[in-house]
Amino acid sequence: MFEKMSVNQRVMLATLLSLVVFMVYDYFFIPSAPQRIPETNATQHQAYEAPKKITSDLAAPQKSQSHASALDNQILLSLKGEKFDIYVDKLGRISQVVLEEKKYKNEQGEQIKLFDETKLPKPLEVRFSDVALNAEAFKVPYSYSGPKQITLEGKKSIRLVQNLSSTSVIKTITFYPDGHYEATVQIEGSHPYFLSPGYRPNVRVDGYTLHGALIKEADGTITIIEDGDAKGTEVFKKARIASAFDRYYATLFYDFEQGMDVVVSKDENNNPILFVQASPTFKIQGYFGPKEYETLKSIHPELTDVIEYGFFTFIAKPMFKALLALYHLVGNWGWAIVLLTIIIRIILFPLTLKGMLSMQKLKDLAPKIKEIQQKYKGDPQKMNAAMMQLYKKHGANPMGGCLPMLLQIPIFFAIYRVLLNAIELKGAPWILWIQDLSQPDPYYVLPILMGATMYLHQKITPTTITDPMQKRIFEWLPIVFTFFFLTFPAGLTLYWFTNNILSIIQQLLVNKIFESRKALAKDKS
Repeated sequence: MFEKMSVNQRVMLATLLSLVVFMVYDYFFIPSAPQRIPETNATQHQAYEAPKKITSDLAAPQKSQSHASALDNQILLSLKGEKFDIYVDKLGRISQVVLEEKKYKNEQGEQIKLFDETKLPKPLEVRFSDVALNAEAFKVPYSYSGPKQITLEGKKSIRLVQNLSSTSVIKTITFYPDGHYEATVQIEGSHPYFLSPGYRPNVRVDGYTLHGALIKEADGTITIIEDGDAKGTEVFKKARIASAFDRYYATLFYDFEQGMDVVVSKDENNNPILFVQASPTFKIQGYFGPKEYETLKSIHPELTDVIEYGFFTFIAKPMFKALLALYHLVGNWGWAIVLLTIIIRIILFPLTLKGMLSMQKLKDLAPKIKEIQQKYKGDPQKMNAAMMQLYKKHGANPMGGCLPMLLQIPIFFAIYRVLLNAIELKGAPWILWIQDLSQPDPYYVLPILMGATMYLHQKITPTTITDPMQKRIFEWLPIVFTFFFLTFPAGLTLYWFTNNILSIIQQLLVNKIFESRKALAKDKS
């Protein structure tokens, strides 16, 4: 079937099928989140992992002893802010963070809770290398002498003290309204210990996007360990960022001056768990909350590196910056997507025009190509030579339409990741019934329009396909894509629909240009 297809047709089919395979793989084969452990009493919580020394300097958590106690999830104090409500438990950890902005609601209409309280470790959790001391630390509550409820209008500091049999722990934490904090931990004596930024948020884990751990190393290299891929103890010395993340949210430590020695362990599902080796007096900065570009940039520009888009990040990041600039220009994320799509098509238009004109020429040459194929059916060498002579005579290039289509593959994958990962689209309206670009179109209008415009574009695009089976494959692709896009975010569907509209306009323009050139050439002859 495929031996009769031109190079352009093969590239087009490969491009479309690769997109289908990409979406199918994302949807069905990327691991989804493990099931939530039901809330029970404290003694039934999953076991705490006590660190085990692996060198003289670093340690890794091991599943060796359970330290579940009645102190689990007992709240010591809370901080109430405009964007966050923060709850600190009696073990001196951030037990829960509730996102208070209107757009951060779950399917039940409740404000989103950032952490699964059954997942350990929690942010600012201390783990001692000494097993007996570690067990004691999970039974002795921290003391706190300040107000039990604090209004988080500006920065607020709290001081927590834990008196153990052989040492004492003093935590001084300063919280800021944007979600970042500074923590100092002081421990008397020589007792090696580790501090965790917490288990990753468990809010928007799905098969479409990355979730796991991200480490920005001392040399700037970014290493990602996805859920299910953790191999055990891995050590990253002098790392700049250690982030546990899901699709939209992250909890992280960062140190851009001294760096951190990060230890990556794993849980029973091979999901990565982050710890940082601490010192008797240890200072660290952290953040929990949405991966909003401008919020992270305002805290420190380098923190925007925790927004990760997968393999095509090098294209996706500048593309998001362009999208953000357009949003500030027009004040609507939907129209920003439309404008970005138009700009991309304008940039690619010279190459696209060249490819389209080449396809038009090949269409006109199709009868002569068929004659050559019939004439030299048993002699491939002579057939290829005759076809090359034909192409040269008429100025046609069989590879001319390939480059524009090949360029669009990484661009599509990049914007696919941007529009899936950008939390800025959450709760962002476009027009009329589209009130949340991060969610699928509730009435399926955009997916249907996308499929219809894809079909229309096929109809006006020149082709030399004569095989009935090949024609049926291309005719079914708009239907296949329509079903895929029914569950995709409206922002992504809007991009594809706009792209189809622009493709139709470009194709009509090219068809008109080509017909004018043919008429002019006929008049001259």
